[in-house]
Amino acid sequence: MAKKFSKPELSRRINGDLPQNNVVADETPKRRLDMILLETFPEYTRGTIQKFIKDGRVKVNDEVINKANTLIDESVENNYAIDKPEINSENRPPVIYEDENVIVFNKPAGMLSIKKGAYLAETAIEDFGEVVHRLDRDTSGVIIVAKNEETKSKLQKQFAERKTHKTYYAVVVGQPKQPHALISVPLTRNLKKPTTFIVDKDGREATTEYKVIASGERFSLVELKPRTGRTHQLRIHMAHIGTPILGDPVYNPKSPKADRMYLHATSLEITIPEGKRMTFEVPLPESFRNAVK
Repeated sequence: MAKKFSKPELSRRINGDLPQNNVVADETPKRRLDMILLETFPEYTRGTIQKFIKDGRVKVNDEVINKANTLIDESVENNYAIDKPEINSENRPPVIYEDENVIVFNKPAGMLSIKKGAYLAETAIEDFGEVVHRLDRDTSGVIIVAKNEETKSKLQKQFAERKTHKTYYAVVVGQPKQPHALISVPLTRNLKKPTTFIVDKDGREATTEYKVIASGERFSLVELKPRTGRTHQLRIHMAHIGTPILGDPVYNPKSPKADRMYLHATSLEITIPEGKRMTFEVPLPESFRNAVK
């Protein structure tokens, strides 16, 4: 008995009753423009690239294309260009030191170190050089950038090998139980809030030395010397011992009202090209001392 099919057309095709059309698929290698640019310019996120395209900042073979889903023929050699927004030099932070290889800034609180590939109109430290290390947006103070890749590599190696020395000052809520101590508490990423970190016995080693400089009725001024460089290390460590940093929106959400997060990088000791060991320092903001009077 012949097998019955629920779809007559399919049955006739299998039985050879319908003519077979010789359809040749278009094998021309084409891909979306935004996906090509994501590989060509890996420093940007896909969202940023799509924003560049929409704003008419992208050219393919000298022709502006403003649709991200435009299919590009990759069987031929194409020239891709992005007209990047100009940097507002007026927003350049104060320079502590500059030579042919590095620039050292006194970063103000509120300025980003890097934009993480995002298309932001605001100025960031990365707009002025190759970022070697970071300070949180709300942290002020000493930050160094490289003017070339060779210098960037040399400086980053020093941070990785813990051959740099950094000193911070912070205003914390309350007063630490010990005037001078070492905090050694491992940290790991908070999977519930991936942009934050938490204390975890199985986390990565994190060590901070602190010393109380002055204390007032509600707040204390402390000197902090990180011996490791974990993200948010100082903020988490001070909160862990019961004296969170004043104005920290993440690790001290119930902080007394403050105009900023009171964490400041006061000095950085590092070896710059040509073997010069230098210590860069900036003054402590007056508001830090006023807070503990």
